[in-house]
Amino acid sequence: MKIHEYQARILFEQKKIPVPRGKLCTTSSEVRTAAQELEKPVVIKSQILVAGRGKAGGIRLARTPSEAEEIAKKLIGSVIKGIKVNSVLVVESVEPKQELYLGFTIDRGARKFVLIASSQGGMDLEELALTQPDKIFRREIEPLIGLHDFEARLAADSIGLGGRTATDFSSICKKIFAIFCEVEADLAESNPLAVTYDGSLVALDSRITLDDNALFRHPEYRNESEDMSPLEREASQRGLAFVQLDGDIGIIGNGAGLVMATLDVVSHYGGRPANFLDMGGGSSSDVVFNAVSLALKQTNLKALFVNVLGGITRCDDVARGLVQALKGSQTKVPVIVRMVGNNEEEGRKILADAGVATLDSMEDAAKLAVQKAYT
Repeated sequence: MKIHEYQARILFEQKKIPVPRGKLCTTSSEVRTAAQELEKPVVIKSQILVAGRGKAGGIRLARTPSEAEEIAKKLIGSVIKGIKVNSVLVVESVEPKQELYLGFTIDRGARKFVLIASSQGGMDLEELALTQPDKIFRREIEPLIGLHDFEARLAADSIGLGGRTATDFSSICKKIFAIFCEVEADLAESNPLAVTYDGSLVALDSRITLDDNALFRHPEYRNESEDMSPLEREASQRGLAFVQLDGDIGIIGNGAGLVMATLDVVSHYGGRPANFLDMGGGSSSDVVFNAVSLALKQTNLKALFVNVLGGITRCDDVARGLVQALKGSQTKVPVIVRMVGNNEEEGRKILADAGVATLDSMEDAAKLAVQKAYT
């Protein structure tokens, strides 16, 4: 889950990482006051959870308080990339001599953290990696050991820093890594990390993405992010793994791998999945009821495909929850169920009594779902 820049900035400040002076504002008058207090040109940064906000006009420079207020009037309440701007971060403008990149992420294949640094920040790192790979320093970090001091110094040296700047870079590197570990992030970065004309460093931007699987340990960050659709918010509240897609065949399964396979097979036979919805293993009838009720709220739905492998999950519990949800829903679309495993016969009987047919084969069920949706 992404968190706002101002939230990441607070974490940076707590570790005494240098950041530009600034203030979070929700009204244009607050922006004017903040600009007056800073007594210099300011950068007004829309606080939205979306990439590319700068290119979309969400980051603006204001040279006077009155100009800052006028820009804020246009930004606050506007919609950028489909997201409404409710607040802006007003920070003093800093003129960099050089822009660096510094960040940590996870290489899940290697099962290690990764330190990434570059002598060129403020741009698309993926593009830089393709065009000028020699500009990027990358080092795997063993999670059980952590970041060594020499690795932070090696990063500074590898991107051409020396003297006090290299020492400060190493210190900031260790502090960002500490934040990365403490909040259980899968990304923590400063881009750009500016070198000023006196050789000091300032984190002009701070970005942190939290690992969704660890959010239960960090409830202070579990907010209703504006980058979620209303159904995704509801799913989060119900404890369901749900991602809205742009198709029209609803997909429900018990297990992330099974759901992904279901998306693939429906797409293979010409269908357009409307969502990813994982009920989880051991789903009770209540969980199934919540999952089916949620899926049926999708307005563009043409069919619903429920794919269940009953191991820990009992097929009769799935059937009861499904039937209950169908009875209570105003949405009437074809429902295709593939159900095999624990208490399969009882589950099939419950569905048959409710007029819902079941199939053994995932491929046959997917074909039928596509057929029912588009004919």
